[in-house]
Amino acid sequence: MLSISRTVFALFVLSASAIGGDRAVWNQWRGPERTGALSTGAWPQRLDASTLVEMYRVPLAPSYSGPIVSADKVFVTETVNKEKEVVRALERDTGRELWKVEWPGAMTVPFFAASNGSWIRSTPVFDGKTLYVFGMVDELVALNGDTGETKWRIDFRQTFETFGQSFGAVCSPLIDDGHLYLQTSGGLAKVHCDTGAIVWRSLKEEGGMMGGAFSSPVIATVAGQRQLIVQTRAKLCGVDLASGTELWTVEIPSFRDMNILTPTVMGNRIFTSTYGGGSIVYEITRTGETFTPTQIWKNTTEAYMSSPVVIDGNIYLHLRNKRFTCMDPATGETRWRTTPFGDYWSMAANGSQLLVLDSNGDLILINATPDEFSKVDSRHVSDASTWAHLAVADDQVFVRALDELIVYRWKQE
Repeated sequence: MLSISRTVFALFVLSASAIGGDRAVWNQWRGPERTGALSTGAWPQRLDASTLVEMYRVPLAPSYSGPIVSADKVFVTETVNKEKEVVRALERDTGRELWKVEWPGAMTVPFFAASNGSWIRSTPVFDGKTLYVFGMVDELVALNGDTGETKWRIDFRQTFETFGQSFGAVCSPLIDDGHLYLQTSGGLAKVHCDTGAIVWRSLKEEGGMMGGAFSSPVIATVAGQRQLIVQTRAKLCGVDLASGTELWTVEIPSFRDMNILTPTVMGNRIFTSTYGGGSIVYEITRTGETFTPTQIWKNTTEAYMSSPVVIDGNIYLHLRNKRFTCMDPATGETRWRTTPFGDYWSMAANGSQLLVLDSNGDLILINATPDEFSKVDSRHVSDASTWAHLAVADDQVFVRALDELIVYRWKQE
């Protein structure tokens, strides 16, 4: 049963009306362009408490969803007592709760993945009016961003007669032209944003120990056609937006079908990297209506869960062995590689600057250069793990630790 708390809703209305809508936002997985990149003034070269000033902390139950930042709100998710999923809207500059919604929706992951936790994984997406939340048990819920009221919900297990996903739903939904795209229940689905109607289902995969894909799709114009770039458990595909038809497909080797990171599009070339399969770049060409993927290079560099960023034509990637590397996308040559950090990194790129959130609770500021690893500063911000993707909007940094949301403001030096 859905429940909504509006204890401070009147204050929210006053606050929202007073804040302009021209503030930078972080509205989806990996930011506005879904690449981890943003454009803002240069960041200060320090992360100490006098420069990166803590604004507030909000205690929360566990989640791996990255925070979603609008002009006046922050949306966060939680899994409470392995029984229900909770979504909260907080006032962006104070952390004050504006509304809360909850529903039954929890599961326990297999024993061999227990260390990764049994809580919501997908990062929601916000279109300025509606927040779309993909719960762990394959339910997609559309919530009014102002009030938390449910607009519609889809139980994909019931709709497609599937059993859900062994590790819970992971894919972070993507919005384009009034439709949502997400990998769920062993396939790819297109959903109408206003009604929740399913337009098509594609890329159906049967069986597999994972029971669902880990990766999140992107949209790009490749070989002259705008298309979905989708990485399933076993393959990399280009998909027609209107029909769901596969335009091209290549099999991607990996350990136990662990294709996890978001594919990186560089013109007509696409980079991916997997645990057990190495790093690969494909070039997509087109003759008439036929698309052809050709492998340009492949090496043994293995990513795992972290998605890369591209800065000045170079790929920056956190690896399965916990090291951080810079690669030449033209040849696959390793420019440099570091000693180990934590298990996972999320990254925000601003020009040639990188702000990294390590899963060990550390923020790291890096000057991205192909010549050498150039760490500028670091700061430990949480003793809890920090697997959720960080968010950066204007001069604010949003860190979702496993047990709280921490918000900072960067002071210009």
